[in-house]
Amino acid sequence: MLVDSPPEPGAETAPAPPKRRAIRSIGLLAALAVLLLVFLTSIAVGAKSMSLDHVWHGLVQDTGTYDDVVVGERLARSLLGLLAGVALGLSGAVLQALTRNPLADPGLLGINLGASAAVVSAVSFFGITSLSGYVWFAFVGALIVGLLLYVLGGARGATPVRLALAGTAISAALYGYVQAVMIMDGAALNKMRFWTVGSLASANMDTIKQVLPFLAVGTVIALSLARPLNAMAMGDDTARALGARLTRTRALSMAAATLLCGAATAACGPIVFVGLMVPHIVRSFTGPDMRWILPYAAVLSPVLLLGADVVGRVVARPSELQVGIVTAVIGAPVFILLVRRRKVAQL
Repeated sequence: MLVDSPPEPGAETAPAPPKRRAIRSIGLLAALAVLLLVFLTSIAVGAKSMSLDHVWHGLVQDTGTYDDVVVGERLARSLLGLLAGVALGLSGAVLQALTRNPLADPGLLGINLGASAAVVSAVSFFGITSLSGYVWFAFVGALIVGLLLYVLGGARGATPVRLALAGTAISAALYGYVQAVMIMDGAALNKMRFWTVGSLASANMDTIKQVLPFLAVGTVIALSLARPLNAMAMGDDTARALGARLTRTRALSMAAATLLCGAATAACGPIVFVGLMVPHIVRSFTGPDMRWILPYAAVLSPVLLLGADVVGRVVARPSELQVGIVTAVIGAPVFILLVRRRKVAQL
């Protein structure tokens, strides 16, 4: 099990020198600029070639023409990609800090699969196919897995290793269940085949309105956990001495991850590796301070997700590759590289 060793006491909470804080602040502003550029690119570039004039016209004047409709669909798609990227990045960063495992993410711990299993069950057993119907199933599935992780991980005595082992076991069981249901139910397979690989293609404003409240609450909770998670990184005894409430922090961390992952998975399907790669990469230049990891992850994760979606729309014109496939193709070799680097560092 790849688990971070505790940092030296005071390493997490010691204030950074003014110069370093300035550099990090400038870097965050630059990341926001990149996000804006990628967001605009996501609107302008797609399976159908359009001039920038048509794109601008579709944004500012909706006259009902075909091009305007295309731009409207791309805008909804880009907004959903932005929100889902924020959710996946924050949840991955929180779970990595909670488990003290830099290779943890919502997918590897089974939270995404919990939502997927619930949605597949809703489609197969209850005939529910709309987002407004199965979004609640997704949340319930994510919540159940979150509670199972907390209980199997040892509840109040939960440790990073126990949480990671519990997540691995739950993931294996849920993956088998999802595949079995889809194989036995051809109708469910047809309805779920695009959703289960992760896609932004069916995005619309109604979808965004339904998941936005959950994403907003989850984001606020996640960002508020920066300081207690910093304290927990130094070990439970030190965290208690610093006044951190461990049970409360763990419960809120699981709640934030459940809200964020449940909403993102309900809207887009299970998209893997975003919550793993981005927080891990961010940590390499921000250090272990969650006060910087969380905002950077919230900005750079949608950059990756929207960028992957643009690539999927361009490389297979006039069709497209689902964003979940593109992130998996990118993420698999990166994941292997991360594991190899950590093994070398431990030698």
